[in-house]
Amino acid sequence: MSLSRRAVLRGGLGFAAASLTPTILQARTVTGYAHAEIDARLALGKGLNGLTKADLTTPALLLDLDLLDANIAKLAAFAKNANINLRPHGKTHKCPEIAHRQMKAGALGLCVATIREAEAMASAGIKGLLITSELVGKPKIDRLVKLMRRAPDTMTVVDHPVHAQQLNEAAAAAKVRFNVLLDVDPAGRRTGVPAGDEALKLAEAVAKLPNLKLRGIHGYSGASAHVNTFDARRAHSVKVMTPVLETFQRLKKAGFPLELMSGGSTGTYNIDPSLEGMTELQCGSYVFMDVEYRGIGGKTGPVYDDFASSLTVMGTVISKLYQDRATVDAGIKAFAKDRKFDADVKGITGVSFAAGSDEHGTLLLQNPSREIKLGDRVEFIVPHCDPNLNLYDRIYCVRGENVVDVWRTVGRYGD
Repeated sequence: MSLSRRAVLRGGLGFAAASLTPTILQARTVTGYAHAEIDARLALGKGLNGLTKADLTTPALLLDLDLLDANIAKLAAFAKNANINLRPHGKTHKCPEIAHRQMKAGALGLCVATIREAEAMASAGIKGLLITSELVGKPKIDRLVKLMRRAPDTMTVVDHPVHAQQLNEAAAAAKVRFNVLLDVDPAGRRTGVPAGDEALKLAEAVAKLPNLKLRGIHGYSGASAHVNTFDARRAHSVKVMTPVLETFQRLKKAGFPLELMSGGSTGTYNIDPSLEGMTELQCGSYVFMDVEYRGIGGKTGPVYDDFASSLTVMGTVISKLYQDRATVDAGIKAFAKDRKFDADVKGITGVSFAAGSDEHGTLLLQNPSREIKLGDRVEFIVPHCDPNLNLYDRIYCVRGENVVDVWRTVGRYGD
């Protein structure tokens, strides 16, 4: 009998996670701390000694620090061996502590998606920021000016001559000089000037503006990152990135002093370094991983397990009245619902999950490898890590069952 990709993925998640962390915590008498109480402990210098996962009020966002550190070290070692730089994408984690870990491991900077993220990371002392989305309009450009005064190595992207002119005028008025990359579209039609002649015309226009310094090309193929199977993913990335890379070489031959060819993703980290001209990778999700990435397939099988699932949402079984199902307190509000599939239960097989309503999720118990009881804590691998992280203002850092730190998320839209 053949198994579906989804069935194989669930089995793989259960097998891989079972040896890493016990995911079903048996009900016990706990103290139960609200966020404010934990903050008060930290403010008073009492620390978190003795605090465990079972003490947290759920839903709670958990980060396994052992798995996080292993993910960061693995990509750093790969990049070093592949002779390519890393500028990981901070939109995934929005967390200065993770950014500092990435920098310590050898990253030359950090990508961010918004001016909010850039400001927050600069305030945390992160250098070498690349803002990968166009900052259009006076409010954002004015904030970029202020950012450049305290973080002058910050870079931004441009894909239109009118935008370039606006940046130049603002820089002239403020007596600063913006570092810019051409945003070149690898067939995604989201942002980015088309590769080839149009990119050349834009480069010529930017080069004439005295308050802009053209540093390189930004070309990110989000579509390539999630193509199923390694061979198909490689073929897709080669096809769409080749025109971008050829444009990079063409502009260099034309005399433009380009240093950076920035792109790549968690899904193509072991593909894009072989493409001639790539100078740095922007991988983001590798620090956390999610259901979507694990389902794209790896070099050797249907589960993409190059990096471990370090990020989970923990919920509590709040109702268990039926043999075939249980209800947890992690529902739609606990998970980003931008994908067609739901979260996966970590560390247990024979159970599927559906986030059915605002505050409630359903565990469907087909043939669970462990008994599910009232009060049990259950951890879930999130469908899509970036927007899921954005739902929470804090991450509870754990080693085994112990909560060892609390890290804040920054640069969210509500911040």
